[in-house]
Amino acid sequence: MVYSWRKLTFLGLNFNCFLKKAIYVEQLKALLISDVHLGKSETFQSLGIPVSNRVNQATLDRLQKLCDRFQPENLFILGDLFHSRFALVDEVIDSWFSFVSHACTDVKLVIGNHDRALVPTLKKLSVSYFTDAVQIGNLILSHEPKPQKNFLNVCGHIHPCVRIKTRLDNLRLPCFYLDFNQNLLMLPSFGEFTGGFDVALKLNSTAYVVTDNSVIPLKDNRDAL
Repeated sequence: MVYSWRKLTFLGLNFNCFLKKAIYVEQLKALLISDVHLGKSETFQSLGIPVSNRVNQATLDRLQKLCDRFQPENLFILGDLFHSRFALVDEVIDSWFSFVSHACTDVKLVIGNHDRALVPTLKKLSVSYFTDAVQIGNLILSHEPKPQKNFLNVCGHIHPCVRIKTRLDNLRLPCFYLDFNQNLLMLPSFGEFTGGFDVALKLNSTAYVVTDNSVIPLKDNRDAL
């Protein structure tokens, strides 16, 4: 399998950003993802909205392939692993346990807003978790943005997307969003059924847009002046 990626070097660390919407940090041997939202389909179904639940397995299959390829020592999920308490049906739980048993990595969750009500259940699901941001050297891993001077904050929550308009097309694509002014790197949502929030390009920022075949950097035109 070919992995299309874009390498970033920031504060002495190498970040490989993949079209599969994950980051691998070489020096830490860590895979970073955010906003998986397993069981979102089941949550919708509990409200009487018919939505296919195949997206859970598709999401976990994609994550398993990344783990197989890079053999990370740690998998950090930067919030929102499960969508809600209605997500914890047998099918979702069984799929999750199957992934954990085959992934051969330590799974660590930074609690997100969708996870907070599930904290009493997470240990039963073989999930180690942190209720606040995690600092590893000059790296801060959080769910919501928490930029700090002299650190790189890698976070989720926003589900960043970029809208690209031409006379013929109006595309909305997920992206990794790097704000150099704030030392802030936002990850796209990893889940298959999560939506997104349009972010605007500005000076000293780059959106690494995830397409079907590559990761493409886009900047504000003024950066080239």
